[in-house]
Formats: sequence, C-alpha cells, structure tokens
Amino acid sequence: MSILVSKLTKQYGAQRAIDSISFELRPGEIVGFLGPNGAGKSTTMKILTGYLTPTDGRAEVAGHDVVANPMPARRTLGYLPEHNPLYLDMYVREFLLFVGNLYGMPASTLPTRVDEVIQLCGLDVEKHKKIGQLSKGYRQRVGLAQALLHDPAVLILDEPTTGLDPNQILEIRNLIRTAGQNKTVLFSTHIMQEVEALCDRVIIINRGRIVADSPLATLRQRGESLEEIFRVLTSTSSQP
Repeated sequence: MSILVSKLTKQYGAQRAIDSISFELRPGEIVGFLGPNGAGKSTTMKILTGYLTPTDGRAEVAGHDVVANPMPARRTLGYLPEHNPLYLDMYVREFLLFVGNLYGMPASTLPTRVDEVIQLCGLDVEKHKKIGQLSKGYRQRVGLAQALLHDPAVLILDEPTTGLDPNQILEIRNLIRTAGQNKTVLFSTHIMQEVEALCDRVIIINRGRIVADSPLATLRQRGESLEEIFRVLTSTSSQP
C-alpha cells in the first residue's frame, strides 16, 4: 500500500481531533479527502508527513511506519501544506536548488531535475523572480514544484487551491492531474468540482471519524450530487 492508516487517533486533552480512523491508498490512486473545517483532515495529513505524532494507532507511507521510521517515510512523499511555507526572498530556481540539496539529491543531476520541474509546473517565465514577487497562483506552483522535485511515490496536498481565482484553480488542477499519472495522491479540498474532475475515490471525514470511503463512480450511482451527499453525511454525523 502507498498509504496505510490503521485506528489512528490524535487527542488534545479531552478532545479527539481524529478518532480511530482507518483507510488505505493503493499505488496510482487519486483520492479526495473531504470534510468540514475542523473535521480532522489536516491533522491526519500532518501525521502522515511526520509533523505530528499520533496518540494511538499506526500510519505508514510506502511501507514505512511514520513514527518508527520517519526519514524513509518522508523520502517517499511530497507535501504541500495548506499554508504554503516559502522563502520569499529567494529566487524560484534558487529555492528549488536549495530544496533539492535538503533532499540530498545528487549535485550532478539536480540542476537538470530542477529545470524539468520548472517546465512541468509552468514556472519558466518566473524562475528568475523572487518568490515574494509572485502571485498566489504562482506561489502554489512553486509549492507543488518542491513537492514533486525528488519524484516521490506519494503526494499529500492540503487544500492546494485555497484562495486562488478560477483560472488559477484550473491550472493547479491540471498540474495535479499530470503529476498523479504515476503517483498516489491524497488531497483535501472544499471544492467538489475538483473531486469530480480528479478523483478515483472519496474519503469523507467529520468530527474526527470517517463517514464515507467509496469510489467516486459508486457515489454517482446514488443519483445525488456530490455536494448533496457531502451535506447529508456531515450533517447527520454531527448530530448528538
């Protein structure tokens, strides 16, 4: 499995941000991770990427336990957090070379790989600009470029199109589709059109628990829109 989550729990005092959730992602899947604000999406992603330690349960990325073997797990994944952390005073190409060095990529091949990712992410015109001079859409492209740079098997993207205009959303969506052709992708979003356009499968979480995990085609057979299904599942599970 590319991602395995088994009875994963994260507790803060008396509050459980996620409550014994389990799911698996197979190689090559693009899976939409949906839920209201505060449902537990970002917490789950932060555990998978090693930013948080779970209270209980197990999480693996490409067969590596994220707690017992964190570095091998991190080497197999690319991560774009919700709040894209970039060095605004660095130039685009300079930043990607810096990230490649952090990944330990070979100096002999790193410049070529940086140029490949710049082309893939549509950054060629902007590569000699400082990141702080870029629009939010182009900053998101830089964030995706750093996540793709080391050619990871798994991509974890936390609301990659938040705050973008419609044209920028389409551009980032196309990038995710292209990148996902040979990778496993788990991404969270509030935009149902993105799920319809990109996903093989949908996982819906609410109040820290999985309330649906189904192929998108199966959900469509219910005869309701994805928005209606989402609303019903999250409102029902929110009742005391």
